[in-house]
Amino acid sequence: MAGTSNLWELMTRNLRQSGIYIAFVLIVALFTVLTGGTLLSPGNLTNLVLQYSYILILAIGMVMIIVAGHIDLSVGSVVALTGAVAAVVVIREGMPWYVGIIAALITGALVGVWQGFWVAVVGIPAFIVTLAGMLIFRGLTMQTLDNVSLSPFPVAYQDIAGGFLNGLLGGPGYDVFTLLIGALAVVGFAVQQWRARMGKLTYRQPVESLWLFAVKILVVAVIIMAFAWQLANARGMPLVLILLAALVLLYGFITQHTVFGRHIYAMGGNLQAAKLSGVKTTRVNFLLFVNMGVLAAIAGIVYSARSNSAQPGAGFMFELDAIAAAFIGGAAVTGGVGKVQGAIIGGLIMAVMSNGMQIMGIDQSTQNVVRGVVLVLAVAFDVWSKKRAAAER
Repeated sequence: MAGTSNLWELMTRNLRQSGIYIAFVLIVALFTVLTGGTLLSPGNLTNLVLQYSYILILAIGMVMIIVAGHIDLSVGSVVALTGAVAAVVVIREGMPWYVGIIAALITGALVGVWQGFWVAVVGIPAFIVTLAGMLIFRGLTMQTLDNVSLSPFPVAYQDIAGGFLNGLLGGPGYDVFTLLIGALAVVGFAVQQWRARMGKLTYRQPVESLWLFAVKILVVAVIIMAFAWQLANARGMPLVLILLAALVLLYGFITQHTVFGRHIYAMGGNLQAAKLSGVKTTRVNFLLFVNMGVLAAIAGIVYSARSNSAQPGAGFMFELDAIAAAFIGGAAVTGGVGKVQGAIIGGLIMAVMSNGMQIMGIDQSTQNVVRGVVLVLAVAFDVWSKKRAAAER
């Protein structure tokens, strides 16, 4: 018969995942105090969404790559290349803004095909292929732009990263539409959690007690609505947040509820066993890198729209931010473990730390030191939790 779990059992059952949520709350609380509340002000929360959305998009694809046992060092260069292609098509050639988006997505897909071929078909380690890709695509970016920046983009293109849905339903000093979206997110979360709970009970798996389940829904609802309230009192619902939410929902479903997703985890957990079980590893690896290329193109579109230009040096170090987000969010170094939601939380931790330190006036060199220390501690926590789990068996 299925049992119920108390708070301690719930937190320790999957320490790697529960720990990251606790860390996120503590880091937000710390920087809220250190910045005198500026971190959670309506304007700053909006800027957080706009400023770090492209890193979160990259983190979605990166966590899938890492779960499968690979790494991708080229995504920053792909962000630059796809943004450059969009700029050439829209700014230099004068074509409509949506043609530039299509060209950037096709470019990202072709990059994925190129890298997927060498990794999946030829069998070269992803580290080497994507390291080469980092150089190749950076060079192609410089050639595409003739080593100069291109700007500005049309307003419609800029709205991808800087546009807002505001005033659709009015509101006395705040945007009602943004609050409605927040309420729908709460309802969706509650329904998803209830269905997951019922599924576990059906298969006689342990679940949290009903009161604890209700408290969890209530806490998440308060956080979502508080966030929506702050956005509603700023400029409304950012378009890029809607895009990001759609990607999180889509890839959360793909990784957790599809055959393709299960095959990714199977390959990362034990590649030889996955092959013996009939998993078409070549196909899965190929599609993973095509998918990463497309997501890097989306990030490139968002970044170029945000900066209103395409630059030869765009996307520098983005791959490290995406990798850090995945590992901080609970992905295992050895593969087989990690979730899209965790990568998003990991990315938000990096974003909150960077934004908080910027508000405090801390110089960039110190910020890099702090971020590096956090990454090492996250991986150390992963190693410790594995040893702890092995000792309990």
